[in-house]
Amino acid sequence: MKKLQGKIALVTGSSQGIGQAIAIRLAQEGANVVINYRSHPEGAEETLAKVKAAGGECYMTDGFTIQADTGLVADVQRMVSDSVAHFGKLDILVNNAGIEKNADFWDVTEADYDAVMNVNLKGVFFATQAFAKHVMVTQQPGKVINISSVHEDLPFPHFAAYCASKGGLKMLTRNLSVELAPWGITINNVAPGAIETPINTKLLNNPEQLGALLKNIPLKRLGKPADVASMVAFLASAESDYVTGTTFFVDGGLLWNYQEQ
Repeated sequence: MKKLQGKIALVTGSSQGIGQAIAIRLAQEGANVVINYRSHPEGAEETLAKVKAAGGECYMTDGFTIQADTGLVADVQRMVSDSVAHFGKLDILVNNAGIEKNADFWDVTEADYDAVMNVNLKGVFFATQAFAKHVMVTQQPGKVINISSVHEDLPFPHFAAYCASKGGLKMLTRNLSVELAPWGITINNVAPGAIETPINTKLLNNPEQLGALLKNIPLKRLGKPADVASMVAFLASAESDYVTGTTFFVDGGLLWNYQEQ
């Protein structure tokens, strides 16, 4: 029996990149997966096809796609309720959706700030709230995994709102680990470093910038989405039942190398 057999997972922002890799990996471990997207239905359908194929012949896995803007509380609440209506329950919530905006601090607009905070922090807050309410009713344990960033700890000039959102996510996770523990709900962060995803296309196509970054990564390579997905699969399973309120860095040693310099 696979370690997530019979579990239902909701992965936000899973139409591409890290979110897609997480959805596929959870399906490979036996979970049925809800695939959330905001504006990329083709990518969501691609993820769905891979989720359905992930179980192999012996373990049939299922999934469905749902459009929701995780920066809108009403959308987030609908996303959770529709997921429960479709599968009958939710066991795992992966808050993966996130955005960033590059601007000097003095040029950041209120609209830019709100856009980042709404998705990266407010959306996580209310998705987790809706998920927790469901778990409390079912009286079954639950798992929440937030995809944070090394920038919950590491400064990132010109991305002040993004760093603030991830720092807030770090403390939200710590706080909720205490509040949700009586209901058997664990919550942890996974903090990727530099990962080969579409958001980093410009970096990948700039040998000078890429080389400078790799000098600061002890393992001398960028991470793969699968590296992040492997950590999420562990945190979604019973193997992590005594782990909560913690951030796991998947960064090739980037954060601690910076701190030593």
